[in-house]
Amino acid sequence: MSASTSAPARDRLRIAIQKSGRLADPARSLLAACGLSWRQSRDKLFCFGESLPVDLLLVRDDDIPGLIADGVCDLGVVGLNELDEQAKARRRIGLADAYQPLRGLGFGQCRLMIAVPDEWEWQGVQQLVGKRIATSYPAILAAWLKEKNVDAQVVELSGSVEIAPKLGTADLICDLVSSGATLAANQLRPVETLLDSEAVLAGPVHELDDARAGLMAMLLRRLDGLTRAQDRKLLMFSAEEAHVDELARLLPDAEPLLRLPGQGSAVRLQAMCNGALSWQRLEELERAGAQELMVLAVEKSLA
Repeated sequence: MSASTSAPARDRLRIAIQKSGRLADPARSLLAACGLSWRQSRDKLFCFGESLPVDLLLVRDDDIPGLIADGVCDLGVVGLNELDEQAKARRRIGLADAYQPLRGLGFGQCRLMIAVPDEWEWQGVQQLVGKRIATSYPAILAAWLKEKNVDAQVVELSGSVEIAPKLGTADLICDLVSSGATLAANQLRPVETLLDSEAVLAGPVHELDDARAGLMAMLLRRLDGLTRAQDRKLLMFSAEEAHVDELARLLPDAEPLLRLPGQGSAVRLQAMCNGALSWQRLEELERAGAQELMVLAVEKSLA
């Protein structure tokens, strides 16, 4: 009798997030906004889902891709930079893709960039030929150099990359840049972008085939609803019937105007707007005949 090699079915979804770090609190807040709540274990490494069968595992960010690949976790909130680095490292040794970004989450934005000493007169990527580049992202850097047909030495460091040129261990660096203050403090300036990164929800390449599939679909639907809500505003106002067509023309990014009962010759109108509603736009609507303008934030959206 042969033993089955398939993974046992599970009925609880497990999500890995950072235990601490810049993505930890935003990740928990976002998942809580999706209606999830937890009871945390005494060692503060595991959170048991109470509102839904969705648990959290609190780990280091660089462990998250591997946990998804091994099937220990079903989803993970991780920087795209870390996910892409480990995916490229797997491909270099012949391993198949085991995870993918499913959704961008809109926080943790940064860029992976080439940064050179201030005294350099930057003339383009061919200036990197023969140079030593210090980085914590060797797989991404190596792939980028190959794409640019640049023969340079990748110096892998686990931390304090920005001081490598001062120490003489590298000529320049490739590192994450947010505000640029750390680079400036070390007399470096960014010149080339390799990757625009943000926090992403990562998941397996292959679809789940048990109860977790429904839970994942529900979570993605709620995340999409939150994302839509962030970009949408409900506009409410009243106007004379004669002005309605002109007001609709001034709202090309809005869904069709919904007419509501008004008073006298005026009608009440509302529209879901997907663009910015600046003061200038509201004043333009007012000049076109809109009255009692009100803009409401949309907390959740399933449409």
